[in-house]
Amino acid sequence: MIKTFINAWKVKDIRSKMLYTLLLIVVYRLGSFIPVPTVDTTKLGEIMKSASQYDFLNFLDLFSGGSLSQFSLFAMGISPYITASIIMQLLAIAIPALEKLSKEEDGQKKIEKITRIVGVVLALIQSISIVVGLQSLSNGQSLLKEVTLFGTSGFGKFMNGFTPYLVTGICCTAGTAFLMWMGERITEKGIGNGVSMLIFASIVSSVPAVVKDIIVGTFHLGIPSTGDLAYSWWYSIAVIVIVLLMVVGIVMVEKAVRRIPVQYAKRVVGRKLYGGQSTHIPLKANANGVMPLIFAMTILQVPAMIGQFWPNSGFYKFVSTYLSASSDNPLGLVIYYVIYALLIVGFAYFYSSITFNPVEISKNLQQNGGFITGIRPGRPTSDYLQRKSSRLTMFGAIFLMLVAIVPTVLLKVLDIKVLRAFGPTSILIMISVSLEVADQLDSLMLARTYKGFLN
Repeated sequence: MIKTFINAWKVKDIRSKMLYTLLLIVVYRLGSFIPVPTVDTTKLGEIMKSASQYDFLNFLDLFSGGSLSQFSLFAMGISPYITASIIMQLLAIAIPALEKLSKEEDGQKKIEKITRIVGVVLALIQSISIVVGLQSLSNGQSLLKEVTLFGTSGFGKFMNGFTPYLVTGICCTAGTAFLMWMGERITEKGIGNGVSMLIFASIVSSVPAVVKDIIVGTFHLGIPSTGDLAYSWWYSIAVIVIVLLMVVGIVMVEKAVRRIPVQYAKRVVGRKLYGGQSTHIPLKANANGVMPLIFAMTILQVPAMIGQFWPNSGFYKFVSTYLSASSDNPLGLVIYYVIYALLIVGFAYFYSSITFNPVEISKNLQQNGGFITGIRPGRPTSDYLQRKSSRLTMFGAIFLMLVAIVPTVLLKVLDIKVLRAFGPTSILIMISVSLEVADQLDSLMLARTYKGFLN
């Protein structure tokens, strides 16, 4: 992979794409340190420490690169847009009109426009709801600064209670809209998928802090020896072993491919003979990548997001008990992980049905004189491809379940809480995006080689 990046850097066109992507990522990270003017960051830090047990806040803080804990301009990150994409893809199946639009080129642009609008609305609702939820945890202290727009009149005093929430929501929504624009620019003019690259940058930004915490905690640098499990000598060994096993397993599965052999019949066109060559259809073992995992995590956070409006209600207590990975209730943990596993499987098949069309592949093979060895063209070919795809989808879903749940439970049993950027989901995202970028660089260099050869 390192060799791929070095070779790609030597090519001017590809180097320009890489620099463009790096520039936007730097802008994103700089924007993560611009605070929202209405939020008292000192009090926010105290509240976030007391609210660290809330999975919803930890999830958003991870995917925003720590922007939420500082409540910067990009506090909401790109998560509202991901949630909007999930909603639109689900509606495209339930609503025939949207399904018809999704199959047309102009219709896809309209759906993308609607997705952006939904993402902006969700960012506004989500940012205000989080502020309201955090305010309820502040023990009566005001988290927001007073904003006076209309003097000291009665109307101005009324607006002082409402305006800070509105300004906070507008600032965070503008930040999310800007990130959506950046993601599209990276996809069009840079390297990799824009949304994936922004999430990758957010997670990677947490790696230095995690490494520092592990080193300081293990060698007791400035920390008194308490005999805690978190500061035992085998702590670093356990972390390194778990992370290495996860990295090796993820890379092996991500690179695994099931090759379906395809034979093309010989054809005589004029005086020339075409065809007769053999090739294959590559089906990845985990073709869906990390998307089912992200979808499942996002959906599980929706009840917590709604509950932020009423943090003292019975609904929020129910969500914290039965739909939270940090629940102290054993039954609640079992229910949470069962729902999590089912959502991963469901979204794996859902995403596979969108990205893989065996009927279309079978039709293209038949039109070009191709056939799978031992399988008749037409309907038998599409059925065969569907069976292979379903088996690989189930394998990929089980793999994602194991990666997401088993290490998490193991870390919980070992009481290892410092792993943030080295969590199962984080490692899977980082490796998947890295391999995706490397594959795209290989494709760009290969295309350039063929282009130069033809010229």
